[in-house]
Amino acid sequence: MSDMTSGYNVGKDIYLEPTFNDLCGFTEAEVANVLSQLATEGGDWSAPAALETMRTFYNGYRFSEESQESLYNPTLSLYFFDALYLRGQYPRRMLDENLAMDRNKLIYIAQLPQGEDLLIEALSGDDRILIPELVQRFGVADVLAAVKDQPFMASLLYFFGILTLAGEGELAKLILRIPNLVARGLYVERLRERWLPAPETRSQARSASEALYLKGDLAPLCDLIEQSYFRVLSNRDYRWSNELLVKFAFLTLLFDDRLYMAVSELEADRGYADLALIVRPDKRRF
Repeated sequence: MSDMTSGYNVGKDIYLEPTFNDLCGFTEAEVANVLSQLATEGGDWSAPAALETMRTFYNGYRFSEESQESLYNPTLSLYFFDALYLRGQYPRRMLDENLAMDRNKLIYIAQLPQGEDLLIEALSGDDRILIPELVQRFGVADVLAAVKDQPFMASLLYFFGILTLAGEGELAKLILRIPNLVARGLYVERLRERWLPAPETRSQARSASEALYLKGDLAPLCDLIEQSYFRVLSNRDYRWSNELLVKFAFLTLLFDDRLYMAVSELEADRGYADLALIVRPDKRRF
């Protein structure tokens, strides 16, 4: 805004005001209402199940620090509604290619010093991204010359829509997290390309993953991780090697939103599952 308005000093930014939090997104009530209307058109799906799926893949955005209501991505929601209306079924891929440009934003961040570390922390699923406040200056001079520290990169991802507000932490710091499963898939895709650059290794990874999907056989995937996956990581990557590294290996290899919802730290009984694969309701027949 500062670059656009220049000396025009009576412009006012309103995008962080709680009054306008839902201006550029759909509330759950709005989404549920549309699904109820579409359900009358027929198709092998139900409105409650569709809402649960959309909540996992498309909900989770908060644009104001003071608002408590999370919103659905409008581009993705309309993409989902179109599939239900035109074909009477869920879209085959949950990511609308209109949002594929977000991959380039993640690539830009990953190439910055400590940028890849930020993506890894965001994917960990336990609200590790804490910043004192949102950086709001992203003029040309700022992007070229500013220090690219974590608050700068995290704020940039927030304004890109690939991180969102999740409350306040210690010392009133803002908590940022990945909003939903579609956005999480972009992070996973970026790290998978970084850690499995060879096409033949990716092909082996697909075969090993399918052995688990179809037969419950985990051995090929474990062998691949031990013999190929960890081998491509540098000594620098191993500085954070722990249980999280193992979970990331499985997450990047098994993430496939065509079939499953991959959920990290899913609450189950009296504990948490490190990684859960929940079959998409519309894909159980496979």
